[in-house]
Amino acid sequence: MFEIKERDAAGRICRFETPHGTITTPTVLPVINPGSMPISPDEMRKMGAQAVITNSYIIYKNFRKTALEKGVHELINFSGPIMTDSGSFQIYMYGADISPLEIVEFQREIGSDIGTILDLFSLNATKHKAIDEVNETIERAKASIPLKGEMMIACTVQGGTYPDLRERCAREMGELEADVHPIGGVVPLMEQQRYRELAEIIIASKKGLPPSRPVHLFGAGHPMVFPMAVALGCDMFDSAAYIKYASDNRMIFSDGTAKLDDMEELPCSCRVCSSHTVKELKEMDEKERVEKLAYHNLYQTFAEMRRIREAIRGGWLWELVEQRAASHPALIDAMEVLKREKKWLERWEPVSKKRAFMYAGRYSMHRPAIYRLHNRLLERFSFSYPRSVIIEEKGKPYSRYYRNLKGRKANFVVNSSLGLIPMELEEMYPVAQSVFPLKIDEEGKRLVRAFNRKFKEKIPGVVDAGSVKNEKANFDLQKVMAVADMQFGKGAGKALFNGDIEIVKSKKTGKIRNVYCNGEHVVSMRATDGLFTLKAKGAEILHEFFKAPKLRVVVEDDAVPFIREGKNVFAKFVVDCDKELRPYDEALIVDGKDELIAVGQCRMNREEMLSFESGMAVKTREGIE
Repeated sequence: MFEIKERDAAGRICRFETPHGTITTPTVLPVINPGSMPISPDEMRKMGAQAVITNSYIIYKNFRKTALEKGVHELINFSGPIMTDSGSFQIYMYGADISPLEIVEFQREIGSDIGTILDLFSLNATKHKAIDEVNETIERAKASIPLKGEMMIACTVQGGTYPDLRERCAREMGELEADVHPIGGVVPLMEQQRYRELAEIIIASKKGLPPSRPVHLFGAGHPMVFPMAVALGCDMFDSAAYIKYASDNRMIFSDGTAKLDDMEELPCSCRVCSSHTVKELKEMDEKERVEKLAYHNLYQTFAEMRRIREAIRGGWLWELVEQRAASHPALIDAMEVLKREKKWLERWEPVSKKRAFMYAGRYSMHRPAIYRLHNRLLERFSFSYPRSVIIEEKGKPYSRYYRNLKGRKANFVVNSSLGLIPMELEEMYPVAQSVFPLKIDEEGKRLVRAFNRKFKEKIPGVVDAGSVKNEKANFDLQKVMAVADMQFGKGAGKALFNGDIEIVKSKKTGKIRNVYCNGEHVVSMRATDGLFTLKAKGAEILHEFFKAPKLRVVVEDDAVPFIREGKNVFAKFVVDCDKELRPYDEALIVDGKDELIAVGQCRMNREEMLSFESGMAVKTREGIE
């Protein structure tokens, strides 16, 4: 079972059940060489290893009898989940003396939790050769899957450095009954720090794969790469870097690598660094020093993965990605790929987060949240009056600094760091929940100017503030109608608030909390993000106003009675879904005849709802009889 628990960007924290225990992803699997274990797998588990990976081909060549008699878990003395690689790289380097099906059967017989097919790849292959290798890899996957037995099987996505071929391979692999999908053949790219191509390969693979399958990035052992790869949807990694770097007297850090010979102090507080000096490490005999450095490298590796999971929970993964990108020029090259793919990334981006949008540099304005905000302003926002006034941002919320304008019948548009923002959207994420420096970078300014040029074409009758008299305009009504349009779609405000409107505010903060129409509660405005939660009556209004599939999540008939009672919607019962719904959007839950049965909040987008067999698709707020 693979189930989403938390999310940010295209990254997710998932619960992944294996025969030997449950893994919380994203996570890293240390590589274990059965013939040389300076740090035991059991000790790794104490440090944070949830699972490990070992090479079945090496075991086959050197420990075959013992592994078949005792199993791989006893061979390496690890009781948790074990993934085995098929040895594709070793066979590529040294030639094969075992068939693709034999190695799969061997992994099954030694009790691997997750076995891997014997895929084909070559370094710097021509397109024609890469196509042949992909075709052969797919055929091997088809032949291997019937042999897996109780073992989970990993079917590797190949395709060289050709994104179209990677996507095709991923799509065909995704149609098979595989359990995990590694992205293979990328170690040379990481060794050569070709992170731009790595990002392109990950995105192309993710576009083709079912979102319900765990994605493993083979050979990604340096923590510097983890945040970007997780933000693009990778769930698992494996690392031999901890021992390889240690053997070369190199120390891994989250933002790079340092040679012990070049260091005077240890900028780390792990168990090794807090109890030794650089001088002491240098004076150790080689075996002891390598072991100590390997411990340090693993501590750094696990610490970065914990940091990433916390970033997902807290909604600051994008900030972490940008911070790490600043540590290496090649990662900046990769950010150019993310910037180009923000339309795809927006599909997975939550509509709001626990943490404010924190500007971190030149790529911040390219984040999916800003892309969505600008698009919705251009597509959904409607102006209330024929006259408009453009004002400068003085602080937040905007109306606090322009109290004298709130009663005037004009559209007030704030020239903000985010671009031109109508004042009535002052509390909506990420407008209010954003933190900017006094000046942003030139690229961000160019993006804002480009948006402003388009948005100005929509702004009616721009005049000076002094020419607009106080005519007792209802700014609160203007605000709730604008938020409804932005959140639910154009026209939603007029549909929801058509009648005798009562707006209830917080006595403590003065902010809008509840809105009633003709005496019935239709929406509540959340203090955290300035967006609405739909009440049953509001859902009924929008259901009547918008034609299917707008805002709908369609469920199987068998689930209808339970959902009417307020039970949550699980992915396996979803039949269809509006493709524009995003994680944490409000949703109308309907049956196959489009009868409204409940209202709730999405936890997945459409692709996920139709792909996952487990996990919550919509958190039901209120059943409707």
